[in-house]
Amino acid sequence: MQRRGILRALSAAPLALTLPELQATPLAKVKARGSLVVGLYKDMPPFHADGQGIDVEFGRALAQALGVRFSPLPFPADEDMNDDLRNMVWKGHYLGYGPADVLLHVPVDRPLMEANPQVSVFAPYWRERVAIARSLEQLPVFDSLGALRGKPVAVPGQSLAGWLLIGAEGGAYREQLRTQWRDGTEAARALQRGEVPAAAGLLSELQAVLRGDARFAIEPLPAPRAPRDGWAVGMAVKRDAVELAQALQGAVNELAASGRLAEIFGRGNLAWKPV
Repeated sequence: MQRRGILRALSAAPLALTLPELQATPLAKVKARGSLVVGLYKDMPPFHADGQGIDVEFGRALAQALGVRFSPLPFPADEDMNDDLRNMVWKGHYLGYGPADVLLHVPVDRPLMEANPQVSVFAPYWRERVAIARSLEQLPVFDSLGALRGKPVAVPGQSLAGWLLIGAEGGAYREQLRTQWRDGTEAARALQRGEVPAAAGLLSELQAVLRGDARFAIEPLPAPRAPRDGWAVGMAVKRDAVELAQALQGAVNELAASGRLAEIFGRGNLAWKPV
């Protein structure tokens, strides 16, 4: 049955929800339902694109650890993270879907957590960075952004990497940026094809395409305003879902200790390290 069909059936038969079910903890509800509903960002390669990606495999592994089925709930990112947390974690979207039991790829950021007391953000599993990839043949030395002068650089226009490069050194590199790319994986493929000598984006995007190719180097973007240590991403549940958060944290710990988390990231061509 489709999700909306289930909701209609429940609304037509409210007596089917017994008092014990209404009082059950979020973890107990997941167990009773037999599935873990996992919020996944759409169009976020290599973590999720067209039903595939690292977060898809990760979500499936989390559900398996809890002994239930994996039920993905893909959704498009809203204008800011606060909206995503409201729509996918604690309230639900006004279009009728959500919330999920857990949302993946949430920045583990204290100001974000303080601004959203309805949620609990935990279990960091990846550290993201703004990075630049370059052709070692065309750019053998890269000690500052000055090495890019006069050279075209592929970068997604609507991205942190694009914003940093457009504003760097008073706009000195603005005219040489090629910003038609949808995301950093597309920019990396332009570099791979030889269309540009350098591409900027997120570390995960660039690694997914170029890691292991000896023709290219990937390193942090040397822009003063780039987050020096990057940022961790984890997951979020409702604030009162304490037992569910504990179970998910335990699952992440086991996946990391067993090497399975590194294997999942490795299949996406990312070099995973404990966060």
